[in-house]
Amino acid sequence: MSTPTTAAHAACPALFIAAPSSGQGKTTVTAALARLLRKRGKVVRVFKTGPDYLDPQILAQASGQPVDQLDLWMAGEAYCRQRLFEAAQQADLILVEGAMGLFDGEPSSADLAALFDLPLVVVMDVKGMAQTAAALVAGLAGFRADIRIAGLIANACASARHRELIEGALPAEIPLLAAVARDPALALPERHLGLVQAAEIRDELEARFEAGAAALDAEGLAEALLSLPPVSFAAVPGTAVAIPAALQGQTIGVARDAAFSFIYQANLDLLAEMGATLRFFSPLSDTQLPCCDALWLPGGYPELHAAQLAANAPLRDDIQAFFASGKPILAECGGLLYCLETLTDGDERTYAMLGLLPGHGAMRGRRGCQGMQTAELPEGPVRAHAHHRSLATDTPAPIAHGRRQRHPAPGEAIYRQGGLTATYLHLFFPDNPAAVARLFAPAGTPCNATHTRSLEDTHG
Repeated sequence: MSTPTTAAHAACPALFIAAPSSGQGKTTVTAALARLLRKRGKVVRVFKTGPDYLDPQILAQASGQPVDQLDLWMAGEAYCRQRLFEAAQQADLILVEGAMGLFDGEPSSADLAALFDLPLVVVMDVKGMAQTAAALVAGLAGFRADIRIAGLIANACASARHRELIEGALPAEIPLLAAVARDPALALPERHLGLVQAAEIRDELEARFEAGAAALDAEGLAEALLSLPPVSFAAVPGTAVAIPAALQGQTIGVARDAAFSFIYQANLDLLAEMGATLRFFSPLSDTQLPCCDALWLPGGYPELHAAQLAANAPLRDDIQAFFASGKPILAECGGLLYCLETLTDGDERTYAMLGLLPGHGAMRGRRGCQGMQTAELPEGPVRAHAHHRSLATDTPAPIAHGRRQRHPAPGEAIYRQGGLTATYLHLFFPDNPAAVARLFAPAGTPCNATHTRSLEDTHG
């Protein structure tokens, strides 16, 4: 178990799972590690770097614990520090899965690992190479002086001889921690925006987690992980993370099902911390809204369920009446598509949607948009990201655009019709709790706009 040393510090073994690029098997290995330790009765807290929804669903099922994002740009240093500190107080091991390649992006996975002194394990698909894998790991280790690589996990290893060639070429200070055989039974299935949602294939995932855990257990990784020296995590001063109860007494209806599941746990936690009661409902199967003061329609895959959404006329009527009342609605990405007049799916079939916002949505194959942006809302700026392969046309003039992280061109459009705020951007609520409280506060309801969380200070 973790060993808190003072009220302001907690210590716990931790590893950062990185790779030279995307598609190397980071999520597969991280999930297998989490399941392996969970089977030993250990508490494993997993974090995911960057704005990702699907990987955390997978990792939460594997670990049996909630999975939060750690992103220095979107969330800030203080937020990340506090989350790690809280996890270290109750976990036997912390795993942080990186995004893309180790040094990709600004800030990168390496920046996050260096800031919190997290030892790195490199996961690499070694198909088609042997000694070159060792050269690549050595290059990663020597690229920056402020990171430390604790070892290599060779993924898709073809044979015992293949393993020997890689291990023999590695520098002495970088051990080969495991060689995972090339086995389709271990890989996680994918979809056009990433991994398939965990809820869709829960039983299949269980089999893959168990197979992955067994493969890593055979390499002796459980003992190696549990013997890691602890990493010390410092708490952020209590006054810096205080959140006003700005939504006390308010009830927010949250769409959550197979069509709408792109929901940060941190967003739910913040709404609850501000005093809101959350009531979940399914646009696919529920015929009426829960009693609520505001609605949140998050992103997801409405295009895969457009026929079922269109057929749910009772709920459509209920949401239209809610919209007519002028109460707040936040619709993000898939939620935006749901609010348009029609949605055309990938097979070019068109379905009627809610019609709260003029316009038409359509899928557009492999072409897409993604990137980090700040949503310039009238309530205040909120950091966010975009990732979609659809297009909204014939929409009204936006009230604002997202501000891109490093490019002067306008970002995603932000629309407002009555109480509806709709955009392709996925907001990270903890970046600006006061703005989020104003966004969800019903008209005429006083909202405590004091933003006491100092996380905004970390963004400059």
